[in-house]
Amino acid sequence: MVNDYLPVVERFYKLYARKDVPATMELFDPKVEMHPAENFIYAIGKPYIGPDEIRNSIFDRIDAEWDGFSATTEEILGAGEVVIARGRYRGTYKLTGTTINAEFVHVFRFKNGRIVMWQSYTDTAQFKEAVHGQRAGAAQ
Repeated sequence: MVNDYLPVVERFYKLYARKDVPATMELFDPKVEMHPAENFIYAIGKPYIGPDEIRNSIFDRIDAEWDGFSATTEEILGAGEVVIARGRYRGTYKLTGTTINAEFVHVFRFKNGRIVMWQSYTDTAQFKEAVHGQRAGAAQ
C-alpha cells in the first residue's frame, strides 16, 4: 500500500501560516535535509541538516527580516513518498521595504511518515532585489 503524504504537507503549510514553528518542526525527521534554491539569500552551498538548523537558519531569519512573509500553496501533488507543492512567497523585506511575490516549488520526500528531504525552488532574483532595495520586474 502506498502512503498518502499530501495531508502532512498541507499541515506543514497550515502550521507555518500560523507561525507555529515548533509544531512545524515536528513534521521533520531528526536528520531531515533542507536544500534551499541555488543562489537563494539564505543558501550556504550545502543542505541544512536537522530541524534545529532549518529553524535557526531559515525560519527564524525570515521571521526576523521580513514583514508579512507567507508561503501560500496553489497546488499540492503527490505519489507515494514524494509530494510536490507549488505556490507563492509574499512578504516585505524590513530593511528596504521592498516586496516580493515569488513563485516556489517545494519537493518533499518522506520516510517512516516524516519529511526527510525538502528541496526548494524559487525566483531567487526577487529575494536579492528585495534585500538590495530594488523593485523586482515580476508581477507584484
